[in-house]
Amino acid sequence: MAEHSLIPRRVRKVRETNARRIPGSILAIGLIFILGLGYITGTFNNQIISTIAPAFGIKAYAGTLDTSSLQATYQALKANYDGTIDDKALIEAANKGMVNSLGDPYTLYFNAKEASDFNKDLTGTIGGGIGVELSLRNNQITVIRVLADNPAEKAGMAVGDVIAKINDTTVASTDAIDSIVSKIRGDAGTTVKITVTRGTETKDFTITRAEVTNPSVYSTVSGGIGIMTISRFDDQTGQLARSAAASFKSQNVKSVILDLRGNGGGYLTAAQDVVGLWENNKTVVTEKTNGKVVDELKSGTDPILAGLPTVVLVNASSASASEITAGALQDYGTAKLVGEKTFGKGSVQKLIGLPDSAQLKVTIAKWYTPNGKNISKEGIAPDKAVSISTDDINAGRDPQLDAAKALLQ
Repeated sequence: MAEHSLIPRRVRKVRETNARRIPGSILAIGLIFILGLGYITGTFNNQIISTIAPAFGIKAYAGTLDTSSLQATYQALKANYDGTIDDKALIEAANKGMVNSLGDPYTLYFNAKEASDFNKDLTGTIGGGIGVELSLRNNQITVIRVLADNPAEKAGMAVGDVIAKINDTTVASTDAIDSIVSKIRGDAGTTVKITVTRGTETKDFTITRAEVTNPSVYSTVSGGIGIMTISRFDDQTGQLARSAAASFKSQNVKSVILDLRGNGGGYLTAAQDVVGLWENNKTVVTEKTNGKVVDELKSGTDPILAGLPTVVLVNASSASASEITAGALQDYGTAKLVGEKTFGKGSVQKLIGLPDSAQLKVTIAKWYTPNGKNISKEGIAPDKAVSISTDDINAGRDPQLDAAKALLQ
């Protein structure tokens, strides 16, 4: 039996009749109310949001900026400038100028392209390329890392190869690495010819570019020591680091080296996940805004590397989330730090989407180590200071890694 047949026909008819008898005056009043509500919501949208948002933990501001002087400047330019004026460029410059006036090097306005590039850097999405990392060694552009499962590895390129030519054009020692990288990169599916010298040999590779993604974590085991290198803290870092740690455990490593050199940071939650490999439900970092605690991140409850002797490698380019990780492990006495004093970035930023695909990266808080230290402009001093000289780099030596291994043996 259909459900509607349970309602007597007479009752249905009464309901239908009542529905048709709603007075027109009430409908008119309702329509006016809805239109009025729409007007108020549209006109006072910012004020309404700023009032309601705090109840949901969202920051909002309803005020406006007096831009009359900006408009006066714009009108004077349009009326008098002898040349072409790009209104979009003016708006972008005004946004950048306003943000830069704060004097905070970490609060930045990104236009659409800059926002896209920033997000690609953060996620390791390189675009079309071959999957190698280059550095200057003995005044030569040298391959220092070949990414697994990428075109360069499949073609047979190796660490130590010196880039001699790109598409039969000789690479000079004075060429900037960025320039060389831009010539190697290109659209996926296109080819690039690379000539390298390997010892006394010269080798040619014709490589088809592909979409290259550089994982934030890679690991090796050497002499019973698990070496985990984290190049940035992205949304995959926690999972990748835990997989590396599980691999260490399965190989019965006796100790661990966590390499954070050159790691400029990323997501705080990724640092929280990494510290959680060693610490059980402990404070990783505390955030304060205007001196008031606004957040506290704790480690997880499955520290699979707990108890393993650990050394963290740091240098002057280890910043932000790297310093949070290193600072927490140092404060708890879980790891010794080896290398150089870290960068000293003790503030927290968040990304806010803006019109035309622009973004605002804005400082929202300062962060503190478990012992209550903010390291802004000071950095974190290593327990054992070890530097790397140009001669070390040219010779492929790594005295910092050697010192870390010596501490663990």
